[in-house]
Amino acid sequence: MPWRRNSPVFSLLRVASKIVPGVAKNTTSSCNGIIVAAPSSGSGKTLLTLGLLRAMANRGANVASAKIGPDYIDPAFHSAATGRTCANLDPWAMRDGLRHHILNDLCGGAELVVCEGVMGLFDGATATEGSTADMAAATGWPVVLVVDARAQAASAAAVVRGFADLRADVAIGGVIFNRMGSERHSRIISDAMAHYAPHIPVLGYLPRHDALSLPSRHLGLVQAGEHAALEAFLDQTAAFVTKHIDLDALIGVAGPVSVPDSASATAAIAPFGQRIAVAYDAAFAFSYAHILDGWRRAGAEIQLFSPLGDEAPSASADAVYLPGGYPELHAGELAAGQMFLPGIRRAAAGGARVFGECGGYMVLGEGLIDADGAHHAMAGLLPLETSFAERRLHLGYRHLRVTDPDTVNGGLGEAEYRGHEFHYATIIHE
Repeated sequence: MPWRRNSPVFSLLRVASKIVPGVAKNTTSSCNGIIVAAPSSGSGKTLLTLGLLRAMANRGANVASAKIGPDYIDPAFHSAATGRTCANLDPWAMRDGLRHHILNDLCGGAELVVCEGVMGLFDGATATEGSTADMAAATGWPVVLVVDARAQAASAAAVVRGFADLRADVAIGGVIFNRMGSERHSRIISDAMAHYAPHIPVLGYLPRHDALSLPSRHLGLVQAGEHAALEAFLDQTAAFVTKHIDLDALIGVAGPVSVPDSASATAAIAPFGQRIAVAYDAAFAFSYAHILDGWRRAGAEIQLFSPLGDEAPSASADAVYLPGGYPELHAGELAAGQMFLPGIRRAAAGGARVFGECGGYMVLGEGLIDADGAHHAMAGLLPLETSFAERRLHLGYRHLRVTDPDTVNGGLGEAEYRGHEFHYATIIHE
């Protein structure tokens, strides 16, 4: 089937979706929250956040979580730790109304929100846009700064003081020092903090613990569902955090957020069908909760199906959504199935709108070459092939202005989009 602009088969591989405002809510939610941030990536934010979430859940606290940025993997670990859906908050790609709507939902069902930052506290699309600090300023939630102190001692106090003084609209509510080498190491940092930054509470010192680590792959951590002993890991992490951090003091650092009535919204992206079949398993796990929730609230029926279980979309579906994930790790299994790929072809031939995003986009192509160079036939609905044998990282913040009303904007005229790109695959031809 050749690709046409008005074809029912389409993709947003490189384009961020426009936010479609819904009906304004007439409520204002307020709850306490903290943002777990760090001077740089790799400082230990995720491990600390998971330990905090599970420890608070074990204490019976009504705690919810959020993750800043375009992350599908960390939120799944958050959800496993708390037993409730983790939200994404993005200061770059989300418009204000959507962020306020998500905050309303978070605060409506929790007493405390623990929000994990992305990269370093002030790192974003530019020096002044898209950072965790922007979200801290927008919510008013204090930052708990996680500092990796393994290669420094008293100098760590200078790092904390510099981060606290950089922006007046971002409050450092407390600091946790990670990867401590000894009691003496902790004492030196404690003395330095008392001398140079006495106004910033030290909430704890985490010693090195190499056994508590999470495996990773090319898009981030290995998915939560693939962790062989996730519950035991979460409980061990919670015990470790509880032993070395003053949880009561940390909860006391949390500050309130209030979302204005006029800025609330109810939908992220308008549903593209009434009955939407959504692929969901280890190969297609990268869908945002607020997108699916927005479709449900707009009246659409969400029908989950598993391509790895060789399931096809329901015949009743008038739309099919193949989100991103790791189809390249399961390409042989997907290609060998008797129901999944033929079911996608039948849905498209029958008039269903088929939306492939990232990994889903690759599966809609003619073939996918895995990391070992093996070629696997895919759905054949788009004239392209992708390869992980010739990997090339495409990473960055993206800004797009659409001036052709027939392209992706539904005939509404010029529009602007902001999004993220994080791809390893190479398109061989299209």
